[in-house]
Amino acid sequence: MKEQFELDILGCGSATPTTRHNPSSQVLNVRDKLFMIDCGEGTQLQLRRSKLRFGRLNHIFISHLHGDHCFGLIGLISTLGLLGKTGSLSIYSVAGLEEILRPEINFFCKDAPFNIKIETFDPTKSEIIYDDRSVSVTTIPLKHRVPCAGFLFKEKQKEDYLIPDMIKFYNIPVKELSKIKQGADFITDNGIRVPHTHLTKPAEPARSYAYCSDTAYSERIIPIIEGVDLLYHEATFADADATRAKETGHSTARQAAQIAKLAKVKKLMLGHFSARYPDNNELLKEAMAIFPRTVLANEGLREKL
Repeated sequence: MKEQFELDILGCGSATPTTRHNPSSQVLNVRDKLFMIDCGEGTQLQLRRSKLRFGRLNHIFISHLHGDHCFGLIGLISTLGLLGKTGSLSIYSVAGLEEILRPEINFFCKDAPFNIKIETFDPTKSEIIYDDRSVSVTTIPLKHRVPCAGFLFKEKQKEDYLIPDMIKFYNIPVKELSKIKQGADFITDNGIRVPHTHLTKPAEPARSYAYCSDTAYSERIIPIIEGVDLLYHEATFADADATRAKETGHSTARQAAQIAKLAKVKKLMLGHFSARYPDNNELLKEAMAIFPRTVLANEGLREKL
């Protein structure tokens, strides 16, 4: 049975909230550890609706310092304190968040029962900023009006599974099992080599997810996101508004699809929709003409990878 690697969309609108979409925020659940990506206004209410457990949230990644991606932070932090969170909360961001957020924390959350760490990354580089036994997080340099980065989440490949009947048949000692799971063959007392492929079955392939919002069209990201299972790429504008997209450092749905096609991703999810479009199916249609394996983000959507 596959372990969790699920994406919950909490908000997928752009700068102006509407009755249809909240500002940007989502949560990736990796083996019951929650990683939040961006935290626009209203995020904590959406998190409640998702029925995800607040206590599992220990890491937040902020792509850039535009309000629709970070206005929800202080409210969420306050609520985590009221819920009695312990341990620490790590927030990863471009430079500048410490100066903005720390005074609010000191004023509104000075009695928070947990430590709040703000860690800075360089949005011009692609580098690992988080790593544990389950997943690594790598920054994706994006092209926007302010310093901005996306995030690539890569699950760690699990070891092969042992076949109990074969282990018992060859009477393999416990001390050898770890080596076999890692690819070693087994040598019997009679000198016979038993290939590890006879003793194990492959684990499920490791999964990957790339978040790219906000950004103008940029082929620079293709080598970083190539082959990911799911790409979330902003599609703020329709192709008819391509000039406006370029002026504001955003992408059209058609451009998002072109990136997905060139990067050979398995699936594309469009998001960060402008409030000017009453029906996002217009954007979906444009993208599917280039990359058929495309879906629309929407609040409440849970995508299992």
